[in-house]
Amino acid sequence: MNDTLLPPLRPGTLYLVATPIGNLEDITLRALRVLRECDVVAAEDTRHSGRLLQHFGISKPLLSYFQFNEARRSEEILERLRRGEKVALVTDAGSPGISDPGARVVAAALAAGLRVEAVPGPCALVAALTASGLPTDEFHFVGFLPHKTGQRRRQLEALRTVPGTLIFYESPYRIAKLLEELAGLYPMRKLVLARELTKKFEEFRHGLPGPLLAEIRATAPKGEFVVLLGPEPDL
Repeated sequence: MNDTLLPPLRPGTLYLVATPIGNLEDITLRALRVLRECDVVAAEDTRHSGRLLQHFGISKPLLSYFQFNEARRSEEILERLRRGEKVALVTDAGSPGISDPGARVVAAALAAGLRVEAVPGPCALVAALTASGLPTDEFHFVGFLPHKTGQRRRQLEALRTVPGTLIFYESPYRIAKLLEELAGLYPMRKLVLARELTKKFEEFRHGLPGPLLAEIRATAPKGEFVVLLGPEPDL
């Protein structure tokens, strides 16, 4: 497509750019154009995003933006937007603000009357849900559960009354703990484990929490997980 036929980026806009969740081909043409035409890229990890930009032949100033400097960097980003700069915000993988930094600066920008525009693309929860075979008409995204056992237990019990498919994110270091908790609370609900999404060794495992827990303990797979828990079965 001829870029001259596309509308130019608007000054003073915060662009939320979704980046690959695994396969570099996840990137959209629009995302690449925004990254090429923006003034600065605010990145969760500048080294990681720097490699992504380099892969696509893009050279832009990078501004570090992550969980522990959000407040300070948010104000700096707002100042840049007020000056009319075009700021692209990216995280290490997927859509900014979904279990990743971004929500705070979006809220601050909107509160300040500044413009925010999403550049949609890869999102692990959507990729996993659509390929899981579980109901997609109603779902609830939980994200990462608290690390403390008591808090996790209370949140999992509170989700009992939530209809539809439940979706969690979990690390390989705590996946067995989560499956043990699900086996205790929801032993007969269908479970799908999605791992290494869009990568070479993408994997989906289907079953009940107990048997899948045994598989995970036996194989100790690596990579981040999307855990999808189906609704209560009809009795």
